[in-house]
Amino acid sequence: MLMVDIIRKKRDGGSLTKEEIEFFINGYVKGEIPDYQVSALMMAIFFKGMNDEETGNLTLAMLHSGEKLDLSSIKGFKVDKHSTGGVGDKTSLVLTPMVAACNVPVAKMSGRGLGHTGGTIDKLESFKGFSTAISNEQFINNVNTVGISIMGQTKDLAPADKLLYALRDVTATVDNMSLIASSIMSKKLAAGADGIVLDVKSGSGAFMKNDRDAFELAEKMVAIGKHSGVKTMAVISDMDQPLGRAVGNAIEVREAIDTLYGRGPEDLKELCLTLGSYMVSFAKNVTPDEARSMLHEVLENKKALDKLADFIEAQGGDRNDVYNPDNLPKASKTIEFKADRDWYVSSIMSEDIGTASLLLGGGRRSKEDVIDLSVGIYLNKKVGEKCSKGECIATLYGNDDGKLSEGLERLRKAYDFSDTPVETSKLIKGIVD
Repeated sequence: MLMVDIIRKKRDGGSLTKEEIEFFINGYVKGEIPDYQVSALMMAIFFKGMNDEETGNLTLAMLHSGEKLDLSSIKGFKVDKHSTGGVGDKTSLVLTPMVAACNVPVAKMSGRGLGHTGGTIDKLESFKGFSTAISNEQFINNVNTVGISIMGQTKDLAPADKLLYALRDVTATVDNMSLIASSIMSKKLAAGADGIVLDVKSGSGAFMKNDRDAFELAEKMVAIGKHSGVKTMAVISDMDQPLGRAVGNAIEVREAIDTLYGRGPEDLKELCLTLGSYMVSFAKNVTPDEARSMLHEVLENKKALDKLADFIEAQGGDRNDVYNPDNLPKASKTIEFKADRDWYVSSIMSEDIGTASLLLGGGRRSKEDVIDLSVGIYLNKKVGEKCSKGECIATLYGNDDGKLSEGLERLRKAYDFSDTPVETSKLIKGIVD
């Protein structure tokens, strides 16, 4: 079997067999197949797609390319959550301590930033000393003692996905339905949770640009999860504008902390309550409405905030930074985008906002780039809100004048305006279970 034949077959629209998929996955992991050939195959898949059988076989090949984490020593029903990626998506920073504060163990594997979207691990590293590079034993111990742990993908768990994840980021082959579904579900299944809740984004800042594709992706992933014997459901949520108002790393952490204090943006809070209600209902065999009430309670009594502090401390960070977020990295310069007349924000291209943050240094142009955790954007005005002449629409935070100018130019392109009021999109588009 030759890799060039597999590339040619997919380039010409053919369906790959289980054996062909296993051949290229195993060969790539062993270092026998080079990046340039896998890049060519990823591009062929991007344009020609994969059918359900191919997607399932790719998921299983990636899952079996390494070990599966054994979480049997964790007490209780273990839950995990995954987002398909969005702009300003700091949901995990709020959601996981909320769920853990309800005495539901959260064992989560997360990744770094991919393209114009941010990564949970990058955000968490805004806490000095915090690390997700922990052993499986520490991961399990933290879930048992703290109720929550988040670790980066290890080389032993679905190693094929880790290699492909980095390669797709720099070859413009991220937003393909089969590649996204297999990437997510191979990691989630390898991580060993009993229940998985998926947040599938739809809109300009998501990999799925419309609701139809988002629902199709959700159905693919839920089917893969259930076929593997894992409780799985998906929430389709709006990404036609960024989630919350903060976009970056440390700036998003501050907004997450504000939300746990009860003063964060309503869309972020609502999404966390929706996702969390299913995570808790999976584990405690209660209705989503009953679970939602439990989540409201841990927000109000600040148990969720304290749980975040416990989690940060358990993984090497300073818990005091949770209560004093001004200690987190801060940029040295700011620049404002101001309204030149009275009007309403009619739309925000989320992907352009994410790209503006990347240009500031808050994202990666290549897989070797080092992220500046201090930079970011604050959206003073979002869709439907009125801007008066001279009022600040958005604020950019950076450390380099050239990057700030570049980011501001992209930010201006992201906004559209109207002379009359406009309606906002519905946050929760639907449920797939």
